[in-house]
Amino acid sequence: MGQLNRQQYTELLAFRVALRRFFRWSEERAAEAGLTSAQHQLLLAIQGHGDDRGPTVGELADYLLLRHHSAVGLVDRAEVAGLVERRRDEQDGRVTRVTATDRGRQLIGRLSRSHLEELVRLAPLLEHLRQDVQEAAAD
Repeated sequence: MGQLNRQQYTELLAFRVALRRFFRWSEERAAEAGLTSAQHQLLLAIQGHGDDRGPTVGELADYLLLRHHSAVGLVDRAEVAGLVERRRDEQDGRVTRVTATDRGRQLIGRLSRSHLEELVRLAPLLEHLRQDVQEAAAD
C-alpha cells in the first residue's frame, strides 16, 4: 500500500471515532452500574474465560494487558467490593483461580446484554466502514 489518500484518512478517523464513542459509552454504562471500567473489563475477562474454574491472575493480566502485580491489585480491589473471589485450583493447589461472585455475575450479565445491543446498533456503521476501507485499500 502506497501513499494514503484523503478518503483513507477519513475512514480511519471515522472508525477511530466510532471506537472511542463505544468505549466512552461503555465506561458510562459501567459507572451507572457502580463499576469502574477496569472492574467491568475484569468481570468480562472472568466470564469470557473458557474454563469454568475461572482464570488465573496471570491469564487475567494477559487479557487486560496488565502487568501481573497490577492485575493482583485489581483483583484485590474487586474482591473487597464483593465482585470476585479467589479459589485454590482443585487439581493444583499452587494455582489460584478467580471467579465472579453472584453480584459480579449479575452486573456483568446486565452490562453485557446492553453492550451486545449497542454493538448490534453499531454493526451497520462498522460494516460500512469496513467496506470503505477495503475499497480504498484496493485503489
